[in-house]
Amino acid sequence: MAVPMSDEQRTAAAALLRAQVPAAAEIGRLFVRHGHELALVGGPVRDVFLGQRPGDLDLATDATPDQVLTMTEDWADRTWTVGIAFGTVGLRKGSSVFEITTYRSERYERTSRRPDVRYGRSLEEDLGRRDFTVNAMAAKLPGYEFADPFGGFDALRDKVLRTPGRPEESFGDDPLRILRAARFAAKLGFTVAPEVRAAMTEQAGRLEIVSAERITSELTKLMLTPDPALGVDVLVQTGVAEQVLPEVSSLRMEADEHHRHKDVYQHSLTVLRQAVELEPDYGLEGDLIVRLAALLHDIGKPGTRSLLPDGRVAFHLHEVKGAKMTRRRLAALRFPNDVIRDVSRLVELHLRFHGYGEGEWTDSAVRRYVRDAGPLLPRLHVLTRADCTTRNRAKAARLARAYDGLERRIAELSEQEELASIRPELDGNAIMRILVIPPGPVVGRARDYLLELRMSEGELGEEEVTQRLLGWAADAGIDVPPSEPGEG
Repeated sequence: MAVPMSDEQRTAAAALLRAQVPAAAEIGRLFVRHGHELALVGGPVRDVFLGQRPGDLDLATDATPDQVLTMTEDWADRTWTVGIAFGTVGLRKGSSVFEITTYRSERYERTSRRPDVRYGRSLEEDLGRRDFTVNAMAAKLPGYEFADPFGGFDALRDKVLRTPGRPEESFGDDPLRILRAARFAAKLGFTVAPEVRAAMTEQAGRLEIVSAERITSELTKLMLTPDPALGVDVLVQTGVAEQVLPEVSSLRMEADEHHRHKDVYQHSLTVLRQAVELEPDYGLEGDLIVRLAALLHDIGKPGTRSLLPDGRVAFHLHEVKGAKMTRRRLAALRFPNDVIRDVSRLVELHLRFHGYGEGEWTDSAVRRYVRDAGPLLPRLHVLTRADCTTRNRAKAARLARAYDGLERRIAELSEQEELASIRPELDGNAIMRILVIPPGPVVGRARDYLLELRMSEGELGEEEVTQRLLGWAADAGIDVPPSEPGEG
């Protein structure tokens, strides 16, 4: 049970909220003049107590959306009603943005993908239908009187996520809150109360009635938190991941190929955390593609696991299988096509560095690495570096030096050549002219040959490349008419 705050504490809380969110006072006075209640609620209140600056301001009122629009018509600089079906009106006044929602309650029917939204009657009822107690605090305006009927301040102090009512009922009413529990744990660095974790496990199946788009929205927010690995682990340990990311749950059963201290699952969480740390070094702060690739890079291992004669475990071509699995999972979740393409490509490429060994990188190897990565090269740098989780300090240092060497070679060669846009020295028209062939698959094969030549030996010049092309055509059995005198 929450311990009631003393009058002194409530006065201090009101003073802090007034000082940090002064823009809410004026609109509070406006509503009171019209005989309506208005309160600052949820995230902004929570963030003030966490020492963070609130962004957009969430407000709750007993007024209907139409009444809100009437009251603020001459006050707001701009109004929008995109959320009015759910009781929300958006306003901008100066530099402040307000989202005002009529007191409400909402719940899913047992088989419906759309929540049933109904207007509520009081602030306490409105707070009681919210997801977690840390989001169920309010400041009644215009005086900033602090309201905390469900012990949100205590939960904030204890760094724990609890629900205002019974978690089974809360998740039953809105199953998406199951994913929000993991997201807020990752965002705030909080633990999830045991009874909430138990309800997550019990109600996980209810997520089947939630649309893929809403699930993906929550997963995206989770992946962009300061510690997404914490949130993913909550999903896995409660069994919720079986509903949304079953491939990640499957990693728990696999030992890594070197029998290290971590299994593949723990290794993947470590890679995700290390990728988050490395992002700023490459100008990729908060990069969803990097983070998804880090989490999913080894999901092909369970299906490729084999035991070698010497007793070691191998996962042959797990990066190829993992890329296919990644495409299927992200497509099922309806991630954008460019995200699906880039994440699966990074999964496919994540072992490419190790295929070259740790020695000196040749020009050919550098060109091929850059060409294969294309615009994903900075992200591949992050993923490859993050994928080193060995406790062997000497090996970790050796791998880091090897990758440092690769990045230096890329920089050196980039000064001489445009590595990111390497193309064959002859285009399709030149190939058809030299070989005297029409458009078709042979032109594509010839272009592939010339690209390989360019990657392996660099720029050779038009004359040399032409002779190489003619030699390739002869070896391939392509009949090339002899040049007429004076041609060529």
